Amino acid sequence: MIQIRVPQLVPSSLNSREHWRVKAARVKRERAMVRIVLSSRNPSPLPVVVTLTRCSPGTLDDDNAVGAMKAVRDEVAAWLGVDDRDPRVTWKVKQARMPKLRSGTIVRVEPRAEAA
Repeated sequence: MIQIRVPQLVPSSLNSREHWRVKAARVKRERAMVRIVLSSRNPSPLPVVVTLTRCSPGTLDDDNAVGAMKAVRDEVAAWLGVDDRDPRVTWKVKQARMPKLRSGTIVRVEPRAEAA
């Protein structure tokens, strides 16, 4: 099992009206931060369950929480060496309320138990 903390709050962008360049730069920063934190770890063998937990002072509704994790999900999938729609990876998104100073994302990768 691998669990890492990315010290960067991922905002909800589904309802935002940001310019495409601003959004592209934000996504690039989010992915780079995840890449840096994961670079010291070796990917887990597939199949796995990946749980992405958004830690922030407030919470989002479920579809915005999933949308906020898109860049993180894409980078974790790249680290695993698969596309994010690969059936060997099960994705879960959670939220936790934390003070602003502890905001960020927790990425947890664990082996998936296969049904017999």
